[in-house]
Amino acid sequence: MPQNNLPADPARPFGPALLRALRNRCPACGEGKMFGRFLKPVTACSHCGTAWDQHQADDFPSYIVIILLGHILVPIMIETVHLGVPMGVQIFLWPILALVLAAALIQPAKAAVIAFQWSRRMHGFAR
Repeated sequence: MPQNNLPADPARPFGPALLRALRNRCPACGEGKMFGRFLKPVTACSHCGTAWDQHQADDFPSYIVIILLGHILVPIMIETVHLGVPMGVQIFLWPILALVLAAALIQPAKAAVIAFQWSRRMHGFAR
């Protein structure tokens, strides 16, 4: 029997929800936009009405981006040492590359966290 005497909802598979969210689409229907601004999700989907203001992504997307940046940049940094790239070039290259990659990865990371919460019915996504 479902908890709280609510009717059983259809399954919410994470894979399709993730793919929709990474395209800035509603994880539930794939039609409406996920984000109204860069990191601010819309209050509710314009197509299906699913509320997105109850998510609790907090700092987890930032942690994901930090881990990804470390795994992307550190091997490249090690290789540039072996290639003999001058230190003066590296002083400007790495901070700029880190900022660009972080800005490119933060919205998809947040979308993935919200899609995961929705698919697992966490933090207010029980219905």
